[in-house]
Amino acid sequence: MAEIMEKYKCLACGYIYDPVTGDPGNGVEPGTTFGDIPDSWVCPECGADKSEFEPVKD
Repeated sequence: MAEIMEKYKCLACGYIYDPVTGDPGNGVEPGTTFGDIPDSWVCPECGADKSEFEPVKD
C-alpha cells in the first residue's frame, strides 16, 4: 500500500506544504513526504519551524 501524501499547513502564516510539488527552492524535492523533510527545514513563507505545521484535514 502506498503512503498517503498528506499536505501540511503552517500554523503561523497558512502556507501549505504539498508533497507533490515539494519545496525545490529550499532543497526539498517533489515527492518528499512531510515526515521525510529534514528537521532543519523552515516555512519558506515565514520561517516557522517544522514543528509549527499540522496535517491539512480534507
